[in-house]
Amino acid sequence: MKKIFIVVFMLQSFIANAQLAEDSVKQTINRMFQGMKDADSAIVVSTFASGALLQTITKDGIRPQAVKDFGAAMSKLKKGQLDERISFGAIHIDGPLASVWTPYRLYVDGKFIHCGVNSFQLVRTNGEWKIVYLIDTRRKDCTPEQ
Repeated sequence: MKKIFIVVFMLQSFIANAQLAEDSVKQTINRMFQGMKDADSAIVVSTFASGALLQTITKDGIRPQAVKDFGAAMSKLKKGQLDERISFGAIHIDGPLASVWTPYRLYVDGKFIHCGVNSFQLVRTNGEWKIVYLIDTRRKDCTPEQ
């Protein structure tokens, strides 16, 4: 009986730690999107690791963007102008590495613009998760949320 208790306790601890890791990964991603919505480039840029790579897949190929340029673009918006609504799909974590899939719909000034999927790679350094790679798709063949 004692062995079963120990196994159950260890399993519960493992599950709790996994949930804490998922929550902290989500927190970093949500902070980036809140920074975008608030037009706060400092918050947006703070979610990325040094040397992070951003890319967008377009019909013409892959378009890179520097984190500083992404942050600068956010600072030119008005608070509330940009609203990228995400849902969390798959989240995979192995120690200090996380991979996250977030389908999204983008609205500007309340108007639906496009949808797609974000694929994040995050690394845990100095006790916090940072985005090291972000690539997204963009398409119009979807309907806005009701």
